[in-house]
Amino acid sequence: MSESVPPGEHRTVLLRGGDVHSPADPFATAMVVERGHIAWVGSEGAADAFASGVDEVVDLEGALVTPAFVDAHVHTTATGLALSGLDLSHARSLADAADRVRAYAAARPDDRILIGHGWDAARWPEQRPPRRAELDELTGGRPLYLTRIDVHSAVVTSALLDSVPGIRAMSGFREGEPLTGDAHHAVRSAAYAAVSPEQRAEAQRLALRHAASLGIGTVHECAGPEISSEDDFTALLKTAAEGHGPRVVGYWADTDVERARALGAAGAAGDLFADGSLGSHTACLREAYADVAHSGVAHLDAAAVAAHVGACTEAGIQAGFHAIGDRAVGNVLEGVRAAADALGLARVRAARHRVEHAEMLDPETIAAFAELGLTASVQPAFDAAWGGDTGMYAQRLGVERARALNPYAALLRAGVPLAFGSDSPVTPLDPWGTVRAAAFHRTPEHRISVRAAFTAHTRGGWRAIGRDDAGILVPGAPADYAIWRTGELVVQAPDDRVARWSTDPRSGTPGLPDLTPGTDLPVCLRTVVSGQTIHVRPNE
Repeated sequence: MSESVPPGEHRTVLLRGGDVHSPADPFATAMVVERGHIAWVGSEGAADAFASGVDEVVDLEGALVTPAFVDAHVHTTATGLALSGLDLSHARSLADAADRVRAYAAARPDDRILIGHGWDAARWPEQRPPRRAELDELTGGRPLYLTRIDVHSAVVTSALLDSVPGIRAMSGFREGEPLTGDAHHAVRSAAYAAVSPEQRAEAQRLALRHAASLGIGTVHECAGPEISSEDDFTALLKTAAEGHGPRVVGYWADTDVERARALGAAGAAGDLFADGSLGSHTACLREAYADVAHSGVAHLDAAAVAAHVGACTEAGIQAGFHAIGDRAVGNVLEGVRAAADALGLARVRAARHRVEHAEMLDPETIAAFAELGLTASVQPAFDAAWGGDTGMYAQRLGVERARALNPYAALLRAGVPLAFGSDSPVTPLDPWGTVRAAAFHRTPEHRISVRAAFTAHTRGGWRAIGRDDAGILVPGAPADYAIWRTGELVVQAPDDRVARWSTDPRSGTPGLPDLTPGTDLPVCLRTVVSGQTIHVRPNE
């Protein structure tokens, strides 16, 4: 498994005087960390026996200690570039976006390439993205690569377009429209090739520092030849291994299984595209979109999926696919089932293959996920951003189909393992916001308890890489944890009867922060990975 942790001298640490979120003791107020692992969890009175034998005592002053979060789907370099560069996710209109593009270009006269992210014309009164001629004028004719918020389409300037030979003959090129498919992948490769190694390294460090500041101890990097580059991927793994930040588990989305292994990937998985996205009308559907007269694009059929799952299972590494539309999900499931028929269901289940996003599901496909042992690596912030009867999903699919998206409660009831992530920079790194989005899903029947959502964003991420011993604060587990300043701890569940019983001390259910929409989210004070501190909030 490709993962990296920061080196350092291990100290024995006693944390006391707070709340420790642990199933080992639902009323724990103290914890001992030794040699990078949890050594003990218990009560304040029992902590006295450890105080004299440790290297450090941390007074929690009432703070909450939880397992560190795992973001199961991240694009690290793109996240760093978005954090430091042109971010249009908050642009209120096309005119506002244009002002931001002009100001950004003027402020960076020496950059070889201008890179921006986050436009969403569905939110703008003009209901259209910027045109190429407009971007040429705004940038003074310089190369600009500007991705839609879902990163499945982009608008570019003429200078960048003309630098890619044969671009106009590629699939996904339509004059006057955003680039998708092969044309988009080609301009993305050209754009990122113009980013210097120094810029790339700083973007990666910035993204990892930001993740650590949010209590994220591990990220799953979803890279691949159609997303980034081999140099980008291996440089990230090296940076994570040498630096003082979150663990990085790398996935390389390529059907060349041996190449993925040679690059140090945990799997030939992640964003191996079975389709595109709903926002860009490229997710592959069984029935046409509500707002255009087509049903998207399939990039992999069942035979290709079966071959890849078979090769990965034989090689002992994970396979995984990006699948959003119901036809694409169906193709993936048909292929995985064919591989299970050939190799045996037990072998395929044991491999814990993954499906990223998995948004358009029905009872039959959910049952297949459970039967085949597939992990659903999902992004609840997608529903918060685009769900609801008036959101982008409803525009693309109609209200009835949109209401069926992201059925987390049904997945949990069926026993499907969930791993939560952000797909950053598509939606921001925001772990507590992600938990809130799942617990307060825009479609009430899909809501799950805060505890279940929290588990999917901590232990679920570890289980998704085949580790059942981590993401939980119990003796013997890796000491990956975060310390939070927060308000009263509660138990929140969609069924009020469950919530009322769970807050009764007799239930033995450890509480978590109140995530009711409108309340302040917890503030991360410290993040620790394998016993090593990777973030301390300034002035704390």
